[in-house]
Amino acid sequence: MKIIVVGGTGFLGYHAALVGLKRGHELGALAVKDIDLSGWFPESVNVDYGDVFTLSGEELERRFTGYDALVYAVGPDDRVVPPAPAYEFFHERLVVACEKTVTAARKAGVKRCVILNSYFAYFDRLWPQKQLAERHPYIKCRVEQAQRTIAAGGETMDVMILELPYIFGSMPKRTPIWKDVFLDKYAKGRIIFFPKGGTSMVSVQHVGEAIIGALEQGEHGRRYPVGDENHTYNEMLKMMMTALGRRAAIINIPRFLAVIAGGFIERGWRRQGLQSGLDPKFLMRDIITDYLYVDASESAEKLGFGRGGLKEAIDETMKACYPEKFADVKSMKLAAETR
Repeated sequence: MKIIVVGGTGFLGYHAALVGLKRGHELGALAVKDIDLSGWFPESVNVDYGDVFTLSGEELERRFTGYDALVYAVGPDDRVVPPAPAYEFFHERLVVACEKTVTAARKAGVKRCVILNSYFAYFDRLWPQKQLAERHPYIKCRVEQAQRTIAAGGETMDVMILELPYIFGSMPKRTPIWKDVFLDKYAKGRIIFFPKGGTSMVSVQHVGEAIIGALEQGEHGRRYPVGDENHTYNEMLKMMMTALGRRAAIINIPRFLAVIAGGFIERGWRRQGLQSGLDPKFLMRDIITDYLYVDASESAEKLGFGRGGLKEAIDETMKACYPEKFADVKSMKLAAETR
């Protein structure tokens, strides 16, 4: 297949491109020109520069002409806190822009399409009593994204949805988002306060395999939960700290205190004119303090993505977040070896 990855120089798009090349596909990428690609990005990938959020449908159709398949790997995730109202922000970028892109791809003759979505949409189906889409603008937009893009595929293009959990791994030139949104904020001291719960996790390499596997084997309209290992947050934090060579005591915050803290966070954002895509109070009550475990065995069998390697992916993530720390350790080891 001749595949174009929208967001091909980003974290997930990059690894999808590597897997696609390894399996013998021809790859192209549509990306913003925000980084120097020389020396690390595969030269065999044809990079076309442009912002999918501002390009017209007609321009996208022109750029997609000649491709057989498309991967949509852009859009803000739940950690972005935009100006209020959050729904309008996420709807424009996750729903409107994505539907425009899929429609343009269909008109250009593209036959297969994979949309990278969130496992929150999976849990919205699994736990209807929690009303996740109703209470969280981000989750509502992820649900709408899947619905609208599947419909946009019409009768001539197959559209598959991948619902992704916590992802670990790294890529050249870019610092993992884990550093700014999590590690620098919550895990710098000797004591880490965090709610009791857990989540599904997966390495980025296997996400890349799932993306290409969905293009090769996926069925139109199917939503595929992707994941590998399920761990408590305590286990996740311990793996992170071990990779960093640090010791930290983990104290679990009771649910009621987490909800109170969420209320303070929400009021602080409101005073700044901001609104999260995940309502902090309900996030603490219904999501972070629960166990977001996914059995992705059926998806793995269908799409052919691998399992395992999570610890190594976490180690790699930590090294990419704080390269200076590991550079110092490596220098000390080299100095000791030459004495």
